[in-house]
Amino acid sequence: MADQKDLYPTTAETQKTNDTAKYPTQTGAGGELHQTRPEAPVMTTAQGVPVSDDQNTLRAGSRGPALLEDFHFREKIFHFDHERIPERVVHARGYGAHGYFECTDPIPELTRANLFQEKGKRTPAFVRFSTVAGNKGSFDVARDVRGFAVKLYTEEGNWDIVGNNIPVFFIQDAMKFPDLIHSVKQEPDRGFPQAQSAHDNFWDFISLMPESMHMLMWVMSDRAIPRSFRFMEGFGVHTFRFVNEEGESHFVKFHWKPKLGLQSVVWDEAVKINGADPDFHRRDLWDAIRAGDFPEWELGVQVFDDEFADKFDFDVLDATKLIPEEDCPVRIIGRLVLDRVVDNFFAETEQVAFCTQNIVPGIDFTNDPLLQGRNFSYLDTQTKRLGGPNFTHIPINAPRCPFHHFQQDGHMAMHNPKGRANYEPNSWDEGGPRADPKRGFKSYREEVSGEKRRLRAESFDDHYSQARQFYRSQTPVEQAHIGDAITFELSKCVTKDIRMRILGHLQLIDEDLAKHVAEGLGHDLPDPAEPARAPKDLADSPALSLLKNGPDSFKGRKLGILMTDGADDALYEALVEAVEAEGGMIEIVAPQVGGITTAGGKKIEANQKIDGGPSVLYDAVAILCSEEGAEKLSSMLPGKQFAADAFGHAKFIAISPEAEALLKAASVEPDDGVVPLSAAGKAKTFMKKTHAVRFWDRVA
Repeated sequence: MADQKDLYPTTAETQKTNDTAKYPTQTGAGGELHQTRPEAPVMTTAQGVPVSDDQNTLRAGSRGPALLEDFHFREKIFHFDHERIPERVVHARGYGAHGYFECTDPIPELTRANLFQEKGKRTPAFVRFSTVAGNKGSFDVARDVRGFAVKLYTEEGNWDIVGNNIPVFFIQDAMKFPDLIHSVKQEPDRGFPQAQSAHDNFWDFISLMPESMHMLMWVMSDRAIPRSFRFMEGFGVHTFRFVNEEGESHFVKFHWKPKLGLQSVVWDEAVKINGADPDFHRRDLWDAIRAGDFPEWELGVQVFDDEFADKFDFDVLDATKLIPEEDCPVRIIGRLVLDRVVDNFFAETEQVAFCTQNIVPGIDFTNDPLLQGRNFSYLDTQTKRLGGPNFTHIPINAPRCPFHHFQQDGHMAMHNPKGRANYEPNSWDEGGPRADPKRGFKSYREEVSGEKRRLRAESFDDHYSQARQFYRSQTPVEQAHIGDAITFELSKCVTKDIRMRILGHLQLIDEDLAKHVAEGLGHDLPDPAEPARAPKDLADSPALSLLKNGPDSFKGRKLGILMTDGADDALYEALVEAVEAEGGMIEIVAPQVGGITTAGGKKIEANQKIDGGPSVLYDAVAILCSEEGAEKLSSMLPGKQFAADAFGHAKFIAISPEAEALLKAASVEPDDGVVPLSAAGKAKTFMKKTHAVRFWDRVA
């Protein structure tokens, strides 16, 4: 049999390659991206049909909708959707809860969507948070994007806002989604690493996709290691449409803003949390809801018209871009409250099926090429994963409003049409449901024209300006964390060429960042990458900084109190009172889980034994002990690590006078972030300091 290379020799055009194999560029109008080598076989479909373009879906016009006849895309995404059973291919590790959405600012002038018509109107909701790359058995605090998917059971059907905790994404076209996920998952020959992007395949792919540079800044920032779901933003990612009763349309982007503010952990904490409690985020959400401390987010929208979209520096259909809040303010229109845990994890959290195609009258799609592909992929995925087309019969997925259709039979059908009629039109008196031209969903009447081609609009070409804006909008502490994260991840890449390609990209984002990473790796800087469009300096956006939008109290956060026998009763009671006044939580850590006896003879049970309750599990810590207790803790490695880690992670630390001996044993030199509790009144002083989240001066 002839070799494929002989049957289909590569053309001179296909054989063109970047001789340095370093920095591919996209031409924009044609969308071509030449990465092939002369010896590479021709890519084909599973049927053996040669593929001309593996970067772009077929669409009508450079900014038009995707076309269903694109057999290469459909085959590629179809196969990807069916790769694994039974867990999700992505977002496998998730955790969910029930709640409600309440409209606080009606917007009938913008949309006819039922849930936005009356102030105070509540709509049942189910939310599932998740990591993306790891399997079901991976750990919670991986460096990863977090899924933030909201199912709203409206009176006119289910609406799924299937978003992330980051407002942009790695790729512009859904054609590349299987490649992205393949690259970040465990490498197929060795089956590792799990739930980590620090390996050659991921960085090789990213280094060859300049469009990923903006998302790379986000995922290497502290946004990718959140403290809790409760301190995490959510975004709809794509540009959608609002459509009102008159058929008028506005573009819209969705934001979920946590009422508690934004908070993350530092990388060393993340590593240790995953060892101490791989279910850290799950446990946090469960405990908060069960305690009646219901997590809450505000729903905000950025609404704009065609004139704004035309004048904006970037294409609003490009999912690798955002619209800065300073350019288009976020209007708060409602709140999301989670007030009930699930009754059964499998029946609800595991079987819930989100589909981006699930929208309701008053909401509509745009021609974002990533969104267009997701609309196909999600339905196909859920059909395979949940056993067939009747996954909407599962209670967690079923609408809460009346529903009527002629769909019948199939695997696990729980209800079928009643009576004789199972088709439409029919002439029977009880002939079943009929379409309603007035109430029914209508797509926005958008004019579409253009050549039918595989291409990408030139307006998608600027891959570096917003990456630069994001990095330069961070505080110095956050910038250092981004540089350290990239350095760490690239240090895990065996192939030097991959590291050098990334350094070439980083120079177009920020020269100091590139130098920081190069120095950390021990490399000289290579020539900068060759951008498809030269980056420009954009105004800083404070809304992009996590630290600038952090908590302003201790509400919803947790204080870990390390105690021994003989601890001072008054100091303990003052701390408890101060934390409860702030709306925070307390956990007691002790040498034995049975607890301790205070100096006044009070028995206090412990929530954690010292070697199972390290300081990384808490937002701030206090150490209350007797002289004998301090001596005992100083002789224990977990005791010294509790103090050393809390100090090293820039936490605020409250200490009784006797605890100074433990700090000394842990080689900790107290600073202004260490608060001596010389009297009970100092507890309130300590709690006020914790409003700053961390004592960053310690690590600056």
